[in-house]
Amino acid sequence: MIRLAIVDDQALVREGLALILGAEPGIEVVAEFPDGAALLRDFVPADLILLDLYLPGADGVATMLRLRAERPSVKVLMLTTVGSAADIQRALAAGADGFVLKDATGAELAAAVRGAHAGVRPLSASAADLLWPRAAPSRPSSPAAADLSSLTPREREVLELLGQGLGNREIAGALSLAERTVKAHVSNVLAKLDVASRTQAALLARGLRGS
Repeated sequence: MIRLAIVDDQALVREGLALILGAEPGIEVVAEFPDGAALLRDFVPADLILLDLYLPGADGVATMLRLRAERPSVKVLMLTTVGSAADIQRALAAGADGFVLKDATGAELAAAVRGAHAGVRPLSASAADLLWPRAAPSRPSSPAAADLSSLTPREREVLELLGQGLGNREIAGALSLAERTVKAHVSNVLAKLDVASRTQAALLARGLRGS
């Protein structure tokens, strides 16, 4: 069970996130806080903090750094309504375990929580698009797209689920495979598509799905 705390200065947003994520199997919302000061002062044992980037007083990054100084094992998934590539880079460089925008679906949020808890360092689709904008249609296709024919049917399935933001555990459950088997398939997909990370593979998968 992932014990989750939510930090957002808007009560309606906190309540909505708690309702959505608390209904997900394997996730328990143990606390809600309106700002970083309340989180640090009244911390409740949690495995992961869903932390708004823009907060009154100390912002999310400053709050995360203070939290990590006291509780280094706690994972932090950063959240914001309107972000920028600079926002995402700043949060990730400071040690955030993932970054999602509030336009993510409930399924994307839940997958991001599970991924961050598992050490995957997820990005929501819209956050990834800010970091790596998709090429305009008139530009040549990515060289990696030409290698799609080298994937086995199972590897194509794994690539599609990567594009949905799922972590290895979720992919294993969706395809009824052992997690170590999924890890092997992911490694093969990265090698065959000549990409350096699962995030790049996920971006490629979304680009192919949207083309």
